[in-house]
Amino acid sequence: MRSVANLYMHAGGIAARLLPPSLLLLVARLGVASIFFLSGRTKVEGGLTITDSTLELFGTDYALPLVPPWIAAHVATYSEHFFPILLVLGLFARPAALALLGMTLVIQLFVYPDAWPTHLSWAGLLLPVIAAGPGAWSLDRLLGLEAAPVPRR
Repeated sequence: MRSVANLYMHAGGIAARLLPPSLLLLVARLGVASIFFLSGRTKVEGGLTITDSTLELFGTDYALPLVPPWIAAHVATYSEHFFPILLVLGLFARPAALALLGMTLVIQLFVYPDAWPTHLSWAGLLLPVIAAGPGAWSLDRLLGLEAAPVPRR
């Protein structure tokens, strides 16, 4: 009969084989991309026409120090569309994830400082992509922008 520790280690080995790093990175990329892209879609009508209510929000609730509301609204809205698309494609994924992490920090510090659990969960999806890259299932890897990891011995 196997000990609990041996069963635990065996189950962990099965999970590691069933859940390769590239799958985990793909899920992280798709998950965080959907959060930001869907948020960006609430700020526009049609293609990328920023709504009056979005401009009003950036003048009141989302007001940032040193950045005029009109500029902040446009930069945030376009970023919420552009960087998630790059993440889904896995193209320039590290810079895209870094840009969204920066956006998350701005939101945390200046807009919703009490929403740290939500922002921490976003960071938890972005940081592995920044640290490890987008994984094998990405345009970065296909185009040679990211090298395949060297197996550990």
